[in-house]
Amino acid sequence: MPLMKGGQIMAENQKAAVNNEYDENQIQVLEGLEAVRVRPGMYIGSTGPKGLHHLVYEIVDNAIDEALAGYCSEINVKILPGDVIEVSDNGRGIPTGIHPKEGISAATVVYTILHAGGKFGGGGYKVAGGLHGVGASVVNALSEWLELTVKDGKHIHFQRFERGKYSEELKIIGDTTETGTTVKFKADPLIFEETTVYDYEVLLKRLREQAFLNAGVRIVFSDLRDEAEPKTEILHYEGGIREFVEHIHKTRGLEPLTQKVIYVSGMQGDSSAEVALQYNDSYNEVILSFANNIHTIDGGSHETGFKNALTKVLNDYGKKFNLLKDGEKLIGEDVREGLTAIVSVKLTNCEFEGQTKGRLGNPEVRPFVENMVYEKLMCYLEENPAEARDIFEKSMAAQRAREAAKKARDTARRKSAMNSASLPGKLADCSEKDIEFTEIYIVEGDSAGGSAKQGRDRRYQAILPLWGKMLNVEKARIDKVYGNEKLMPVVTALGTSIGEDFDITKLRYGKIIIMADADVDGSHIRTLLLTFFFRFMRQLITNGNVYIAQPPLFKVWRGKQVRYAFSDEERDTYIKELAGENNAKVDVQRYKGLGEMDPDQLWETTMDPERRTIIKVEMEDAVKADEIFTILMGDKVAPRKEFIEKNAKFVENLDI
Repeated sequence: MPLMKGGQIMAENQKAAVNNEYDENQIQVLEGLEAVRVRPGMYIGSTGPKGLHHLVYEIVDNAIDEALAGYCSEINVKILPGDVIEVSDNGRGIPTGIHPKEGISAATVVYTILHAGGKFGGGGYKVAGGLHGVGASVVNALSEWLELTVKDGKHIHFQRFERGKYSEELKIIGDTTETGTTVKFKADPLIFEETTVYDYEVLLKRLREQAFLNAGVRIVFSDLRDEAEPKTEILHYEGGIREFVEHIHKTRGLEPLTQKVIYVSGMQGDSSAEVALQYNDSYNEVILSFANNIHTIDGGSHETGFKNALTKVLNDYGKKFNLLKDGEKLIGEDVREGLTAIVSVKLTNCEFEGQTKGRLGNPEVRPFVENMVYEKLMCYLEENPAEARDIFEKSMAAQRAREAAKKARDTARRKSAMNSASLPGKLADCSEKDIEFTEIYIVEGDSAGGSAKQGRDRRYQAILPLWGKMLNVEKARIDKVYGNEKLMPVVTALGTSIGEDFDITKLRYGKIIIMADADVDGSHIRTLLLTFFFRFMRQLITNGNVYIAQPPLFKVWRGKQVRYAFSDEERDTYIKELAGENNAKVDVQRYKGLGEMDPDQLWETTMDPERRTIIKVEMEDAVKADEIFTILMGDKVAPRKEFIEKNAKFVENLDI
């Protein structure tokens, strides 16, 4: 029988091969903007919320480039009803004359032909955010419709596009003495199937960054979707990136170590670099780097140059003024503890690694930034000895904590080596060793842990119960983690270690699932664990190993018919379904905790891979995540109060 089955499979595969020939007929040539619509992710990263917001960034970046060139002072960005975006600027306006090669208006060329624009040479722009000739046409291709209005000081020109195509050429619709460009578009729901709704806060963050990075530019951002409660923010910062650093400290409730933000800048040919930095009372670093106003989330040569210079300058300063003993040396993490820094470079030719411009590749930028920062920061420290001492003492305190952590780590290792059973005593391990299949449930409380141990599949599911009060690592350095009786069992069970010793190749479980009660205490446990993973084992999150279990909120039953509901809406649906036309009595139980479920129920609702719901913890915007953790888990009350007041209306499942 197996042979027959195998033979059948082989025959089917051969048949499939015949039907899927690969020859000259299978080679497709996509015309115009078709390629963008077929493979949108290649141009904007994804067709999810991130890609949707990227459309706005591309158009705003064009307006910003006009500002960089010195022709634009104000940019208006509006979210209109129906999630229509309108971006207008008072720059020169896109050229409207007939393009010598294409034979159509230059403005039409920019919006319909890939790799066409004013950023490829020719003197239109010295500095620009990369190849935005791609950007404008991509936005057009991925919009249900787009309307372009250009004012050239004489006439108002207008053209409408639908999914990148047009039926009418650019035409004059009026006269004006003003100049500028207005782009109005609606994202195509056929492309952005997940959502076409813009997040006000996401756009506000990006636009605020642009205003900080371009001192003097005025950006007016309005959300007009709710006519009863329209929102408008005027973003205008004469202090540029200095105010950016101050803003970060203010929003996070961090206390600066020095009175003023340190600012250094320099030129090399047509390239420029500026750095603003200030230390604060936290233990975490925030370094944001930008190249031609584009946030390089993965860093690059400019960020490397800055980090190298900072480490070198503080070591040399310490040696020069005998603050470092013989053989003592500060390392990168010492000098960056509690640092907030903005690194911004403006280049004639940015070489980004990847389509979404996450990392700057220009090799000549590293020595330029490194030398500039070293020279000017050393001058600043020598001219401000009191501030220099404060900064240096902060770095020395970080070094001492690192040494203490090393001793604590060595002690923890020795204890582990002496203990033959190195895995935590409360861990109920699984028999499978391949992390492709293994998963560990970190469970709140012994009671729920007991039910989970009984209900699990022992082959591939491990259970680690947690109990008691957990350490808030946002308020503690790494040396406090070692020896902590609540966190070290987690570290030991996972096998990866933490901090500089973290090694994801030693991870023992492919899925780490946090399972806590659906109440305030459960949320607190989840948040503390996520804070811990974020600060000391961040790669677990970026690698997609961390999940949150979703236990049901309600049990709904009538006789032997049982349903489990995960929301109020689902509960109401099941009540209606089970009540039937006769409106029979239906019983409802609200689960306050996991301990209320027996092992079979826990397996059926929360642990069975066939039926459970688990949420993967992702970190697309590490900066925003960092900010929220600092606000919610840090020492300062004021920013936490402000956050709660601002977001109170979004709270669900509140225990009263």
